[in-house]
Amino acid sequence: MEATGATVTEAEGQSSALSRWTFALTQRYRHLLDKSVPHVVYRWIAFLGLAFIYFVRVYLIQGFYIVTYAIGIYMLNLLIGFLSPQVDPQMQDFMDGPSLPSRGSDEFRPFVRRLPEFKFWYALPLTFRSAFWPFLRLLLVGSCNG
Repeated sequence: MEATGATVTEAEGQSSALSRWTFALTQRYRHLLDKSVPHVVYRWIAFLGLAFIYFVRVYLIQGFYIVTYAIGIYMLNLLIGFLSPQVDPQMQDFMDGPSLPSRGSDEFRPFVRRLPEFKFWYALPLTFRSAFWPFLRLLLVGSCNG
């Protein structure tokens, strides 16, 4: 009976150490993201470099065209969200009816994007990572079964 109690304690200790390690890694990653917010040009240069590497890889392998097409559609969806306003003024006028500003706060509303620039930039590189995950999982399952 003592051996099983010790084994459970060791397993809890290992899972606790793993959770502390993943928390520290996540915290460090978030810190780097926070530090990258003011460096807009460098972030976009890094993304263009990653996209260039991806497209060269697709060209050299002569494959992954359907995945690349899906990535392109997703990126186009993100771009539309980035360029679209959060509230469509035509739809708002249709619902509420056209009205003149009655207060000082109603006079000017700046353009607010549906998808902010940082979230737009953050989602784009994740498309490359997430595009290959199903294929990697299939390869892993295939190698374990075969």
